[in-house]
Amino acid sequence: MVTVLSLLAVCLVLGALARRSGRFPPQTAAVFNTFVLHVPLPALVLGVVHRLAFRPELLVAAVTPWLVFLGAWGLCQVLGPRLGLGRTSIAALVLTAGLSNTAFVGLPMAEALLGREGLAVAVVVDQLGSFLLLATLATFVAVRASSGETPPSPATLLRKVVGFPPFLALVLALVLRPWAFPGWAEALLERLSAPLTPLTLFSVGFQLQFRGIRSRLRGLALGLGYKLALAPALVMAGLWMMPGMAPVVREAVLLQNAMAPMVSGAILASEHDLDVELAVLMVGLGIPLSFATAPLWLWLAR
Repeated sequence: MVTVLSLLAVCLVLGALARRSGRFPPQTAAVFNTFVLHVPLPALVLGVVHRLAFRPELLVAAVTPWLVFLGAWGLCQVLGPRLGLGRTSIAALVLTAGLSNTAFVGLPMAEALLGREGLAVAVVVDQLGSFLLLATLATFVAVRASSGETPPSPATLLRKVVGFPPFLALVLALVLRPWAFPGWAEALLERLSAPLTPLTLFSVGFQLQFRGIRSRLRGLALGLGYKLALAPALVMAGLWMMPGMAPVVREAVLLQNAMAPMVSGAILASEHDLDVELAVLMVGLGIPLSFATAPLWLWLAR
């Protein structure tokens, strides 16, 4: 595990150093993210889901991110005003503390710590849980929290979901399940998905910022306390109350829901002017901290 976490940390640090060096253009992270979303991630989804043996507990895997998001919304609505947080700050916390980084950080960590079988479950959490949540309920919350905007129409939300390359890969993988892929196709998908881990963590490191922490301690304590501690504890307690669930499914679902705040959640907050500084700090602090807390929750589960 130490070797695996070291590899993940090195990729993250290299991204941060690249940003400081000035040798990489400001658009580096955006280019890498676009590439990952259109090539390695769809290839991974197509290859992994096609081989996935569906079990009833996978429905739990898809539902848990929604429950974590609703928990974040309720907690921040109750405690946010008592901590002196305004409407936009509360919305920024909901979008970051309620959404887990199940793709860019979660999938590489799941593959490293749980193997290909755990990775298949992690993909279900990401695609049917986090992604659909981001494209629908989270987007609705962001639009409603921003002033002067009308909620997105169902047709707009549907276009967001249907046009997302990893989601198209998910649908294609499900349609093609009755037929086995030839060996060359399996090898091709594996090669195309290989850059996922280094590129995504390099990109995350490139975007990390740590300015203004002291003035935002209350909001950060609420958001990160829920995302990295309370939410995983509740998920673990709920999973262990369900008899007959395979250990790898329990561990993958717990690991994904213990991930740091989602980068896309911070981007969504930024697009709607919802306390961008707090959202960026949630991601910037949450990702490095999750390198310690997420494996700790996995160790506790075992």
